[in-house]
This record gives sequence, structure tokens and C-alpha cells, in this order.
Amino acid sequence: MRIAFAGTPEFARQALDALIRAGHEVVCVLTQPDRPSGRGMKLMPSPVKQAALGAGIAVLQPRSLRLDGKYPEDARAVRDALQGLAPETLVVAAYGLILPQWVLDLPRHGCLNIHASLLPRWRGAAPIQRAIEAGDSVSGVTIMQMDAGLDTGDMLYRVERPLAQGETGASLHDGLAADGAQAIVDVLARLEAGDPPEPVPQPQAGVRYADKLMKSESALDFSRPAQELARRVRAFDPFPGTTMMLPGFDQPVKVWASRALPAPADTAGSGETAPGLIRAMTPEGIDVMTAEGVLRVTALQKPGGRRQPVAEFMRAYRG
Repeated sequence: MRIAFAGTPEFARQALDALIRAGHEVVCVLTQPDRPSGRGMKLMPSPVKQAALGAGIAVLQPRSLRLDGKYPEDARAVRDALQGLAPETLVVAAYGLILPQWVLDLPRHGCLNIHASLLPRWRGAAPIQRAIEAGDSVSGVTIMQMDAGLDTGDMLYRVERPLAQGETGASLHDGLAADGAQAIVDVLARLEAGDPPEPVPQPQAGVRYADKLMKSESALDFSRPAQELARRVRAFDPFPGTTMMLPGFDQPVKVWASRALPAPADTAGSGETAPGLIRAMTPEGIDVMTAEGVLRVTALQKPGGRRQPVAEFMRAYRG
């Protein structure tokens, strides 16, 4: 099919690569403007832009798509380009800009979104991480016919993925990126064959929103249960990460791995149950009391350092 593609991060790049491999004619790619990155803060192209340029596909990087917004010249340029290229559909994956109605109406088959959750659960910006944080046992991908709402369009295709024990934000991202890439290829194959999936309206029951990840969420709050904190550590790997304070450091230390343990029996009725109290620091882990149980931290990263297993971290630690 003749398609346009809109996406920015690695999750979207895998879908673009799959569409190219499947033989579709990708007439152009929309992606976010280059952003400063790294210690030198040099402007870096997005993973999708890099893939598109490598495949010889034209790239558009508007700051906005709103014709009445702050950058109407960017929106008009994209509108003119898309009208001239006449794609049959626009495939969207983690693009980062809201699509106004003129974009939704332009392709003959509308705009198809690859969303990393089983809608209507986890609409919004961070469905992968929020699913792990909430303790979900299953996640997945939904191919959705986009409308003007926030991830509210009709569902065309869903693929479930059980969450593995110890699932992290990174591992679930990689699994769902592969699932989403295959799912959009399957949906386009049906469109091309004249057998499109039946649109299914999203139910009103079960709607949850996945708020954007904020660095301000990184600090572990030991007044919460240990099980909840262990899930957050896994969910926020690699971004935004989680942190805690340790004696001897004037900056937070990053926590990359942990597990929840029951509170030791000998703490009952003692003064050793205050949330945040470090009960033990050994090569097996740093045990921190929480509102319910103990969080054993097993991998850390000191400021300016690298990830280390706790045993290696403890050999150099001077608290």
C-alpha cells in the first residue's frame, strides 16, 4: 500500500522497518524535530528519522500540525506535502504530536495507531511502564482507527502479551515493539486484500490513563509497600529510573533492581519498622523498611558511575 508514517522513538522505528520489509511504499515520514542529546547536547535525529534516511524516504519534522497554532507554516507545509503524496493511510506509532482533524481526514483509510496496551486500559503516554507499575499480568498491542480523542478510536486488532516474571520497562518495550510491528503489517495486508478488520468501539468500562513519566517520580517513597516499590523499580528501567539516598552520598543513588521481602519477625513491636530505615547492608542486598515489608535493593548506580550488582557496589562503598 501507499502509506505515510508518523513516529519518533525506537518503538516506532521497528514498525517502520517492518512496513518497508513488507514491501509497502512509504511515501514520507513525519517525526519530531532533532533534540539535544548526550553530554555534548548535540542535536540528534530520532531513531525513526535515521531509519527513514537510511531507506531514502523523505522526512518531515514539523513543530506542530495545527493550522491555527503557534507554527502554522509547519502545518501548511505538511498538509501540502501529504495532499501531493496522497497516501492511502497514515500509520502512527509514538509520534508525540496530536493529529488535528485535517490529518485524520486526509488519507482514504484514515490514520492507524499502534498503541502499546490492550485498550481501553492504559490510554495515554506511558502504557508500558504503567502496566508493570500497576502489577498487570498481561499487556499487549492494539491497532486503533484514530479519532479526535486521546486513544479513544475503534479497535481493529489486538495482540496479547503476558508479562514475564521480572518484566522491566525495557523488556516489555522490546516485546511490544516487535508485536506492534507485526500487527500493523497484518492489518495492512487485510486492508490491501479488501478484507479490513471489523472496527470494535472501545468499551466504557475499564478505561485507565497512563500518565506521562516524570523524573519527579524517581525517588522511592518508602511509606509505600515493598511490592509496589519493586514494581516501580522494574517499570522505570531504563527511564526515568528510581533513586534513594544512602549515607555518605550527597546525591541520590539510582536503584536498578530490587525485590520485596516480608518484614523480619524480630521487628514486630520494636522500633525498627520506620519506613526508610536501612536495616542491613550486605553483599546480598541493601534492606530498607517500607510501609509493608522490606525492599531489598540488589543493583545500584552511584552518581557519575555505572550500574553495579550490590556486592560490587558494597566493595567500594564507604557509608
